[in-house]
Amino acid sequence: MHLVPSLLHVFVESAKPEDLESLRLVFSGGEALAGDTAARFFERSKATLYNQYGPTETTVDSTYWLCDPNSVEDMVPIGRPIANTRLYILDSQLRPVPIGVPGELYVAGTGLARGYLHRPALTAERFIPDPFSEKPGARMYRTGDLARYRPDGAVEYLGRVDQQVKIRGLRIELGEIETVLRQHEAVQEAAVIVSEDRTGDGYRDQRLVAYIVPANGALPPAWELRQFLRSRLPEWMVPATYIGMESIPRTPAGKLDRRALPESSGSRPDLAEPYVAPRTDTEATLARIWSEVLGVDRVGVYDNFFELGGHSLTAIRVMSRVREQFQHELPLRAVFEAATVAQFAALIEQSSQSGAEQSQQRITPVARESRRRTLSSLLQDAEK
Repeated sequence: MHLVPSLLHVFVESAKPEDLESLRLVFSGGEALAGDTAARFFERSKATLYNQYGPTETTVDSTYWLCDPNSVEDMVPIGRPIANTRLYILDSQLRPVPIGVPGELYVAGTGLARGYLHRPALTAERFIPDPFSEKPGARMYRTGDLARYRPDGAVEYLGRVDQQVKIRGLRIELGEIETVLRQHEAVQEAAVIVSEDRTGDGYRDQRLVAYIVPANGALPPAWELRQFLRSRLPEWMVPATYIGMESIPRTPAGKLDRRALPESSGSRPDLAEPYVAPRTDTEATLARIWSEVLGVDRVGVYDNFFELGGHSLTAIRVMSRVREQFQHELPLRAVFEAATVAQFAALIEQSSQSGAEQSQQRITPVARESRRRTLSSLLQDAEK
């Protein structure tokens, strides 16, 4: 199995024990692999786990690391280069940095692509001559990733040197989202960050948060901003939360200071539908599950799961909780087809009724009479 760390965590938490018995080899890559995710994996599976790293420009995987079930590290290293691949960690002058000192990661070797199709300027910027190779015309790829060497020679991934981020394995340029937001007539200035919320089961849910300085003093409704962005950007680049600001914090040099932006409160976002409290036990249970999984303080029965910040991975976690709570095995597509609490509750009740009718049809008259007498006896005991 080959999957990104965020999906690995959800898979381990939601899979049944028998699903993991035949699993032998797992490759994780595309995002930083947290140590607690690896530890949780080893608690439930005896399979071998490799952590891998590599951009698409280097034919995806360039490094590997055999994960240790006894490790207690916060983040799993990306390891060492695969065959026919070289790694360099360099400073701004393309000089190798000492062990333990952060630098930008470069990849060289036979795995490099030739460049970007019909984009010679970007190709020249990212695929640069390799000064450490004796081969004429050899190049190395500038990844834009920060890394450092450990004393044992393994490489640790530290983050990005620019504003590119990865969420669920997808590359996102924060500056691109900010540029599109500023095109909205009611937005004067905008900043976007990645917020990481840690849930009770250890899952690190990353989501985009947008900070808006309104042009006329009033923050546009969040649903309006989402619709505006969806018409110009792919779905995974649309922020889940929007926060109004009087001004965007800046460094003494005048640059955007993302670290000074306030944390999101976890309150229910501004949706097109007004808040309506749960009306039945089923709706109340579902609203609580959604609230806990999505990190939202309250969920109304007509709130859309994806408008609240949900995505495919949180949908898997919701379905796992629903299965435990209601003892129903519903397909994952149910979250997409019934995206509000009211719709999903109706789906569960319909499934329960259908299951009860099928069970009732299988009961013989003798067994039905026996069950009636048993229930009657229990009711009499309860009254006493």
